Amino acid sequence: MWTGPEYTRFVVDVESPVGHRVFALDDPHRLVIDLIDARLLGDLPEPAAEDPVVASLRSGIREGDDLRIVLDLKQQVRAKSFNLGPSGSHGHRLVIDLSPRSGAMVASSRASSGSSAASSSNAKAAVAASVTPKAAGLASINQGDEHLSIRSAKPSNRDLIIAVDAGHGGKDPGAVGGGGTREKDITLAISRKLAQRIDAKPGMRAVLVRDGDYYLHLRKRIEIAREHRADLFVSIHADAFKDPRVRGSSVFTLSAGGATSEAARWIAERENRADLIGGVDLKQRDDLLASVLLEMSQNATIELSGIAAGKVLSKLQRLGEVHQQRIQQAGFAVLKSPDIPSMLVETAFISNPDEEKRLRNASYQNKLADAILDGIIEYFAEYPPPGTRFAKTSAQTLAQATTSGARQHRIEPGDTLSEIAGRYNVRLSVLRDINQLHGDEIRTGQVLIIPGS
Repeated sequence: MWTGPEYTRFVVDVESPVGHRVFALDDPHRLVIDLIDARLLGDLPEPAAEDPVVASLRSGIREGDDLRIVLDLKQQVRAKSFNLGPSGSHGHRLVIDLSPRSGAMVASSRASSGSSAASSSNAKAAVAASVTPKAAGLASINQGDEHLSIRSAKPSNRDLIIAVDAGHGGKDPGAVGGGGTREKDITLAISRKLAQRIDAKPGMRAVLVRDGDYYLHLRKRIEIAREHRADLFVSIHADAFKDPRVRGSSVFTLSAGGATSEAARWIAERENRADLIGGVDLKQRDDLLASVLLEMSQNATIELSGIAAGKVLSKLQRLGEVHQQRIQQAGFAVLKSPDIPSMLVETAFISNPDEEKRLRNASYQNKLADAILDGIIEYFAEYPPPGTRFAKTSAQTLAQATTSGARQHRIEPGDTLSEIAGRYNVRLSVLRDINQLHGDEIRTGQVLIIPGS
């Protein structure tokens, strides 16, 4: 670990590239690093007292397989993580850069250099990409506190958060097409394209539940979405069937049977966890009241899931053939979050030779991502969560922008908002309103909605 004038860098030596997730928690400020199927070798470094960002570090094992490292912070930070391959005397590394949200490092450059020197001998914690039982001396992390903070009230005027879940991964390839195409590869490609489009939309932010070729338990996928306080969960898949002639897209939500069994599971575990379901703490309630509160939350979630799924299905129908003309319901474990509207999108049948070829085509993947995003936008235009930027925008205007008469423009280097408005003969104020822009600042790669004439 070392501190520079603009950021603090935390480096983890790993034996091979490791699947990981990085997210921040508040009250108090923490940064959480989850390493999939990993264990800690040696001790974590102790940050210098003068470090302007990190106060302390701790670690623990989650669900017997994964390593969690928690950085207790002195201030809010922006975190950026990336993997580095072997170079010179260094092996594989996971790098996390932390910069203050305030934009200024508090410590002096002398203190920073001292911190770097003090920690240089033991700064890198070695992590082996293998599973071991809980090691002696590793403190378990108090999950109760983190669950309580995760589901606390969300800030006002915030971005919508969409959890995009790439189905399967790692040792689970999913379905395999006749041409050898693996479902896990297709779902990751489409999910990344969808996430890029979500991030390019002002007022929206994507969380990739899986962003690499590694395995995640189904329950853990829900947990990741809840840790990030997601407003919507979208799981991407590619269907398969024994008859290769079957084709088309499908959209699933949770069945009533699945919801009933999930409610029983959550209530049975209430003594061991303090999750907040829709803002209601079930731990202090008796079984009957808890079941009523949970049923109310889950019924509302299932209803919203159906509405959101219907919007996405209608956009997929415009793209091409769908396998079913209506929303399907099933007890998918990944859809069983009681407080996050969730859907599972079967993009096509990978077992169909023609659809397998299309699924491998980047252009078709882009079209699928565009269709899913259009459905998501239309849903949130009508049902914006309170406190979001979408809630402050006219739902009617946004819904109109996603109709067939609307177009999209991807920002190229040199583009200006006024030039784009003139090119499409649209008033500048209308272009700002539809795209939720509070000024004329745009960025390369951003996608603007151009209303129909």
